[in-house]
Amino acid sequence: MRIKQLSNIKILRAGLLLVALFFSFSVFSQQQYELSSGWKCKSIQQLPAKETGEHISSISYSLKEWMPAVVPGTVLTTLLHNKLIPDPFYGLNNKLIPDIYETGRDRYTYWFVNDFSEPLPAKGEKVWLHFRGINYSCNVYLNGYKLNSQPDKGMYLRQSYEITPYLSKDGKNRLAVIVYPPDPVGNPNGGQGGDGVIAHSITNQYTAGWDWIQPIHDRNTGIWDKVFIKKTKQAHVENTHIVTLVPGRRTPDGKQAPATLKVTTEVENPDSAATVDGTVVFEVNGKSSSVKLSVAPLNSEFLEFPPMSIEDPKLWWPNGVGDQPLYHMKVKFLINGKQVSDEEDITFGIREIRTAWNTHTNSREVSVNGQKIFIKGGNWIVSDAMLRLSKERYEAEVRYHKDMNLNLIRVWGGGITERPEFYDACDKYGILVFQDFWVSGDCNGRWFDPLKKEDTLARRNYPDDHALFIESLEDQIKMLRNHPSLAIWCGGNEIRPPADILKPLRDSLLPKLDGTRFFFEYSNDDSMSLHSADGPYTIQPDRYFWEHRSFPFNSEIGSVGVGDRESIERFIPKEHLVVPRYDQLKKKWIVDSVWQYHKYSGYDSSVVAYGHPTDIKDFGMKAQLVNYNQYRALIESFSAHMWDWYTGVIIWKTQNPWTAMVGQMYDVYLDPNACLYGLQEGSKSLHAVYDPVKKHIILVNNGFKKAEGLKIVTSVIDFKGKQTVVNESDANIGANKSVIVWKANNSLDSEFKREGGFLNLSVTDKVTGRETDDNLYWMPDAAGNYSGLKKMPEANVQVKAKKRSLGKIDVTISNPANGPIAFFIRASLIDSNTYEHILPAFCNNNYISVLPGKTKVVHIEFTPLKGQAPIIDVEGWNVEEQFIEPEE
Repeated sequence: MRIKQLSNIKILRAGLLLVALFFSFSVFSQQQYELSSGWKCKSIQQLPAKETGEHISSISYSLKEWMPAVVPGTVLTTLLHNKLIPDPFYGLNNKLIPDIYETGRDRYTYWFVNDFSEPLPAKGEKVWLHFRGINYSCNVYLNGYKLNSQPDKGMYLRQSYEITPYLSKDGKNRLAVIVYPPDPVGNPNGGQGGDGVIAHSITNQYTAGWDWIQPIHDRNTGIWDKVFIKKTKQAHVENTHIVTLVPGRRTPDGKQAPATLKVTTEVENPDSAATVDGTVVFEVNGKSSSVKLSVAPLNSEFLEFPPMSIEDPKLWWPNGVGDQPLYHMKVKFLINGKQVSDEEDITFGIREIRTAWNTHTNSREVSVNGQKIFIKGGNWIVSDAMLRLSKERYEAEVRYHKDMNLNLIRVWGGGITERPEFYDACDKYGILVFQDFWVSGDCNGRWFDPLKKEDTLARRNYPDDHALFIESLEDQIKMLRNHPSLAIWCGGNEIRPPADILKPLRDSLLPKLDGTRFFFEYSNDDSMSLHSADGPYTIQPDRYFWEHRSFPFNSEIGSVGVGDRESIERFIPKEHLVVPRYDQLKKKWIVDSVWQYHKYSGYDSSVVAYGHPTDIKDFGMKAQLVNYNQYRALIESFSAHMWDWYTGVIIWKTQNPWTAMVGQMYDVYLDPNACLYGLQEGSKSLHAVYDPVKKHIILVNNGFKKAEGLKIVTSVIDFKGKQTVVNESDANIGANKSVIVWKANNSLDSEFKREGGFLNLSVTDKVTGRETDDNLYWMPDAAGNYSGLKKMPEANVQVKAKKRSLGKIDVTISNPANGPIAFFIRASLIDSNTYEHILPAFCNNNYISVLPGKTKVVHIEFTPLKGQAPIIDVEGWNVEEQFIEPEE
C-alpha cells in the first residue's frame, strides 16, 4: 500500500521478548468504515475548465446537477445505474455505447465526490483515507486541499493518505477524486486485447475485447474497489504476515501433531515530532506473544515474533478431502503497554502447501499438509466485466466451484487481482488459488499478431512503468498472502513479465514477502508441465479426452458451455432466438448475428446427433446433453489417469463475466448449466467411470482413505427400461488412486450398435448394501447418433417438494417400475410470481436420470427474498414439465 506523507520512513528490526499476557489494557475504539453511499459524479466534459479540485472539494461548492455515482464501480456502472446507457450485456446494446478509443479519454474522465461526517480527532488520534483500487490514475482532494503532489497511478496499487490535518472543524467533509482512464486505451479491433496497447498500462487487458467478450467501452475506469476511513492513535499496525508450518504427512481425522506459527508485522509512526513507546501483541487460540519497542518519528519497525506452537491444530484442507476451519488473530500496538493505538484482525488457516516434481508424469504435483492433491481446477476471468463486485457474488461463484467438486481456481492474468472477499470465499469453501499477475501472451508479445499495433519485441517490454509494476506486485502480495487458499503465484498468462520485473519478483520480492508458495514464471512454464498437447477449446468427441494425452498439468483445456434456454432468453432478443442451421448449398452453419456477437461457439454436429433442433427450447435441451457429456468425459479421463499421465488439470474456463455463449459452467446471472453438473458427476471423490477407448470400467478414489469391500455393477438398459447386468466386480482401492475393475473390451459394442442405449455403473458397499455412486452414460448407435433417444417413451415420474428449513427445499423424484428411464431431468427453483429462476440456487445434483423403480432427491439451497413465492419446475428429456409447490 502506498502511504502519503511518510516519505522518510526507514525499516528497522527490533529485539524480541516472548511473554504471556495476563494484564489488562484499555481499548481504543478502533473505527473503520466504508464510504459506499452518497457518492456523486460528473464528467469533466460537463464542467467548466476553470473548475479545480480545490473548488470542487469545498463543501460550499454546489453539486445540484451532479448525478448519483456507484462506488465501488466504474463509469459505465454509474451510467447504467442512471439509465444513461442501455444494458451492454443485452443483445447488441454494447454497440450503442461510445468507445473510448473513438471519443477520447475525456469522455470517460470523471470527478467523484463524497460528503462524509468525521469530527476532528482527539489529541493523539489520526484519521486515514484508504483506496483499495482506482483505475487508472487519480488526483485526490479533501476540503479544498490536494492530498497528492502528482497523479497516483496503477489499477493494482492501494493508496493511503493521512487526512488528519485537512478535516473540517465542524465535522462536515468533502472528498473529491478525479479519475483518469488508462493511457493509451487501445483500439478494440477484434484482437485479443484489441491492438494490444492497453498493456502499456498496469491494468486489466480484457477490456479491449477478447474471444469471449466484446470491448468494455470505458476500459473499467473508476473507483473500482472500496474506500475506507480509518482512525488510529499515534502509530499503526500493518502488513502482518502469518506463516503456518505443518510438518509430516497428515490426514484430516484424529488428533494432530503440533503446527507452528511464524508471525511478522510492521508498526509505523507517521508523526514527525515524537517517538512512540509501546508493546506489540498478537493473540490467537488462547495464546499470546508480545514485543516491547520504541518507534522513532517517521519510522517503521519490522517485527519478527518467536515461533509459536499450536497443539492439536485444526487443519485446513482443499475441497473434497477435508474441512476448512479458520483461526482469527488480533495484532495490536499498545501505547505504553496499555492503550490500543491500532490493531489488525486477520483470518487464516493452518496448512502447509508444498510442490514436487513428478518424474513419471514430468509435471509438478501439489501437496497440502503432506498429502498429494490431484488438481481439478477451473480458469477464472473476473466476477463481472463491469466490476460490480460483491461478497455475495463471490460467495455464490466460489460455491459453484465447490459444488463442481473442483479444488482450484486459476485467476487469469488478463483480468484483475481478485479482491480479498474472493479469497475469503475460497478459504471458506476449500478452493486453492493459482494467481497470475497482469500480463498475457496475447498483449505482451508472445506471438506475432497482425492485429497488434506494435511488434512482439516492443510488446514484450510492456508495461511502460516497470517500477510501478514492481511496487504493485509488492502491495498485492502483502494484501493476499495470509489466505490459506492462495497456493501458487504465476508471473503471467502464457508469457513471463519483462526480465527486469521477473528477476526481482522471483529472486527478492516473493522470497522476502512470502517464501511459502511455488512460483511459476508463466502459466505453461516447463516448471509446471513439460509440454505435450494443449487444448482443445472447442467441442470434441467424448472419446477424444481418452485418446489424446494432454499436458501432464494442463493450465488451459476446455470446450463449450452455452447456457440453457432461460439463460439465452435473458440477453438474446426474441426476434434473434433463431437456432443455428446448416446450409446445404453453402456447406456451412448459419448463425444469427446476435449469437455471433455474443461469441457463440458452434455445437453443430454434436447437437445434430440428437436430432436437428426445432426451436430455442429444443436447442437448449440438446445443448445441455452435449455440455454434460463434454465435461464429464474431460474430468473423468484426467482423474482416471492421475499420477500416470497427469498431476492436474485446469479447465478453460468455468465462468464468464459477460453474456458470452462459450466457456462457462454458469452464466453471468449465476444460472448453472449442465456443464456444472457433468463436472460435479465426473469429479466425485469415489467414482466409477467408463473408458470408451479401451472399454474398461475404472474406479477412481480421490480421497485419502482406502475403500474396501465394494461391488461395481455394470448394466445395460434399453429405451423401454429393461436392465441387464453384464458384469459384477468386487473392488478394493487405495487412497488417491484409480484401478481397472473390469476390461469389457468389445463385449458391449453389440448392445448399442443399432440405436444406442444406456450404460449404468453402480458402486455399493457390500456390507451395508448402500449405493455410494451411480453413473449413467447414454450411448450412441454405430453411426454416432442417439437415434434411440429420439423415440424414447415418456416416463410418468412422481415429484414431491418439501421445505426442509428456511432456504432449503428437497425435491424427490420417483420413477415407477416397469417403465423407461426418466432421462435428464432438471429441477429448477422459480418464483411463481414471475416464473423466472431464483438465483443463485445450489443443488447437490441436477440433470439427473432416475432408473425404473428408483428414487432420487435433489437438495436445493437458496437465499429467500421478501415477496418471492418459490416453486419447483421439473422437466426432462422424456418427462413432461410440471410445477410443484413445496410442502411445509
